Amino acid sequence: MRLFSALGCLLPLLVWNSYASPVALLDPPRRPLVIWHGLGDSYASPGMLDFMSRIKDIHPGIYIHSVYLNETLKEDERASFFGNVNEQIQTVSEQLAGLTELQGGFDAIGFSQGGQFLRAYVERYNSPPVHNLITFGSQHMGVSDLPLCSPWDLFCQLARRAARGGVYTEWAQENLVQAQYFRDTDHLDAYLAHNKFLPSINNEVPDAQNSTYAAHLASLDALVLVLFSQDKTVVPKESSWFGSYAPPQVDAHQPGAREEKTIVPMRLQPLYTQDWIGLRTLDERGRVVLETCEGAHMQLADECWQPLVQRFVGGILSESQDLRPDAMYGLDSVQAVLGAL
Repeated sequence: MRLFSALGCLLPLLVWNSYASPVALLDPPRRPLVIWHGLGDSYASPGMLDFMSRIKDIHPGIYIHSVYLNETLKEDERASFFGNVNEQIQTVSEQLAGLTELQGGFDAIGFSQGGQFLRAYVERYNSPPVHNLITFGSQHMGVSDLPLCSPWDLFCQLARRAARGGVYTEWAQENLVQAQYFRDTDHLDAYLAHNKFLPSINNEVPDAQNSTYAAHLASLDALVLVLFSQDKTVVPKESSWFGSYAPPQVDAHQPGAREEKTIVPMRLQPLYTQDWIGLRTLDERGRVVLETCEGAHMQLADECWQPLVQRFVGGILSESQDLRPDAMYGLDSVQAVLGAL
């Protein structure tokens, strides 16, 4: 009776495996993907849904998780302007840790500010671990000016106006997302003393450097940094490649005049030369990829993003790494139960 009872329970599972969709049976298991949207967007906006659908066209069967801070779309959009970034990243780390599909690790794509937020996740948590991280137009060395807003974008207008009133005030650093990666090279002392997010993930504060950040970032298989050639939103645009404006130099012969702003590229940054976050180690292993997309900020042409997604997303997993539900309850599982009867 016990055998027939067990078989009765297993029969629906056997039938389900027999008639499972061809996609579930034929598509190879692929490493899952996590995406973090940018400023003024939400995790399930039409643009995000379309992008995820097109990735699935390239990598059929891939599991994709879009990071959210609120399941309500409008509130998720609002959270891209207002909130404490450190707390948001902690929330996302708990969200990712709770997803069974990600437990073997995942690839990640960050759009604009979502890119440095995912890098912060890698440095601070990385459990489950990220394999390949692609960031599009991200502000890894911060911004030296706040991006302009469209006239009808109320959240952006409010956040920009508030940040202009005092970007390094306690209130701004606790509540305005953009203020927490504002890096004013004219006032670096104020930035280091009061900015609550970017100096931390860049290990720029000598007394507060965290060696775990470097170890975690250096563990990536690839860090792909994408810069937009005509980017006017990220100032300077080279921040997407860990570049920044040089601190101002005063001309001794003309005390009131300053030299034209110049860019300090990634490999000349103290952050790189002293390897504060493991970036130099990663680069010396050939794992840092610098890419340029033609156009303005976040103008993602197919020829820009598709080759990167084909190369750095959706790697085929071995059977032991496959955590998809259809794999976890396949015929092997049924046979194992029958063998135990």
